[in-house]
Amino acid sequence: MPDQTALHKINALVQSFKPQAKRELTEAHRRTQKAPPLSGISRTYQPFADDIREHLPPESTRVQYTVREVLDEVATTMGRLFDLQFLQDVGNSQATADVVVDGQPLVRDAPVTYLLFLEKQLVDLRTFVDGLAVLDAAEKWEFDPDRGCYASAPSQTQKMRKVHRNHVKAEATEKHPAQVEVYTEDVPVGTWTTVKLSGALPAERVKQLRGRVDKLLEAVKVAREEANSATVGDRKVGDQIFGYLFG
Repeated sequence: MPDQTALHKINALVQSFKPQAKRELTEAHRRTQKAPPLSGISRTYQPFADDIREHLPPESTRVQYTVREVLDEVATTMGRLFDLQFLQDVGNSQATADVVVDGQPLVRDAPVTYLLFLEKQLVDLRTFVDGLAVLDAAEKWEFDPDRGCYASAPSQTQKMRKVHRNHVKAEATEKHPAQVEVYTEDVPVGTWTTVKLSGALPAERVKQLRGRVDKLLEAVKVAREEANSATVGDRKVGDQIFGYLFG
């Protein structure tokens, strides 16, 4: 690694190297649990008397690897991971940037870890704003400070009542009574004046809020890229750690 490395490169190295280091440590653990590869033998045959003609060749089984060798491999791999993680954490603690919206700094010297947090929260807030209730576009709304919500323009409808009417189909005579048909008629008796109320927001206001979230989110991404472009000086800690652990 060069003396100075950009933080975003270190972040990429950590992300890619962590799974590799975990696999190699797991494999090292497996290898040190198996006796046969760690075991060997060397033996020779010597008859009791020189006149015995039976001579057997020596036998040997080689030790395939030693625990010491595995420890060296673990120290190399995990030491590399410890170095990278150390550089990442040091870089994250030192790398800062301003969040600038419309040319004005909204958050000064924000650490990269905070910028990552802020970016995630703004994504969630974007979803929240997208779900806000919007006033019905079919109505004309005005904010009513007395009620603390929006009110529609008044609309009027008539209150109707059914009234029974008599219709004389035939007048009464000396011989027959009058023929009367009873029917009902809807008669207006009053007027309803209706004002609809709503706690929702105008569509333009929701659009404005969405635009602000998007603008801030973009500013945070720019600041994160700026912070991640900061360079971190190369420092080794893995050798000291494993020098103590396995030394």
